Amino acid sequence: MSVQTPHTLPPALAAFDLTGRTALVTGSSSGIGFALACGLASAGAHLLLNGRDANRLDEATHKLQALGFTATSLPFDVTDPAAAVQAIDGWERDHGPIDILVNNAGIQRRAPLENFPLADWAELMRTNVDSVFYVAQPVARHMIARGRGKIINVCSVQSELGRPNIAPYTATKGAVKMLTKGMAIDWGPHGLQVNGLGPGYFKTPLNQALVDDPAFSAWLLNRTPSRRWGDVEDLVGAAIFLSSDASRFVNGHILYVDGGVTAAL
Repeated sequence: MSVQTPHTLPPALAAFDLTGRTALVTGSSSGIGFALACGLASAGAHLLLNGRDANRLDEATHKLQALGFTATSLPFDVTDPAAAVQAIDGWERDHGPIDILVNNAGIQRRAPLENFPLADWAELMRTNVDSVFYVAQPVARHMIARGRGKIINVCSVQSELGRPNIAPYTATKGAVKMLTKGMAIDWGPHGLQVNGLGPGYFKTPLNQALVDDPAFSAWLLNRTPSRRWGDVEDLVGAAIFLSSDASRFVNGHILYVDGGVTAAL
C-alpha cells in the first residue's frame, strides 16, 4: 500500500497540512496542551512546547521527539508579560516565525463564591485571562507584519455554562471567549484568524477529582448526549482545522468539542 506524502495529498486534505509551520502551545507539558501539541506535530508542524517547569517541559519535548516529531522547549511564565515578550521576540529573531499560537495554559480553583479566597481569584484571572493577552499580543505583532497567522484560545463549556463552586473559573473562560472575538475583530483585517477551542469534560489531571467521583461521572454521562467523558485525542482534529488553511475564512468562532453538552438542557 502506498503512503501519501503532503505533496500527493488531495487538495481538500492538503488544506489541513501544517508542514513547514511553527506552532507555540502554552501549558503543553501534559494534559490537553500536550495532546494538542502531538496533534499539530502529527500534521507536520514544528512544535514549541511551553511551561514554567523546565524539567517537565523537557520530558514532554523528548516524548514528542521520540515519536519522530520536531519539537523544541520554550520555557517562560505566561503570566509574566516581559518574559513572554522576551521569549517570543527572541525566537522570531533567532529562528523564524511563529505561525500558530495555541493559548492553552490554565488552572482551576473550586470553592463557594461567598468564601472564595481573593488570592485564588487573582491567580485565576492572571493565569486564565491575562496570559492569553500577554502571549497573544507579541505573537500577533509579528503575524501582523507578515499578514498571516493563526491564534487558538482554549475556552471551555464554562464559557457558556456555569456549575456550583466555580463561578470565578466560569468568569475567566467567559472572558477568554469575548477576548477571542475582540482579537478576531482587531486582527482579522491584518490577515489573522483568531478562534476559540471549547473542550467539554475531559479526562485530564485538572479533572481527576471529578473523574474519580462516581456521582459526578454518572450525572455527566447522563447529561452528555455522547454518553462519555472526552478523551484528549478528541480535540486534535478541531485544533488542526483551526490551525490550517482549511479554516482560512473562520474567524471569531468558538468551536465546542463537548459531546453535545452545550446543546442539551
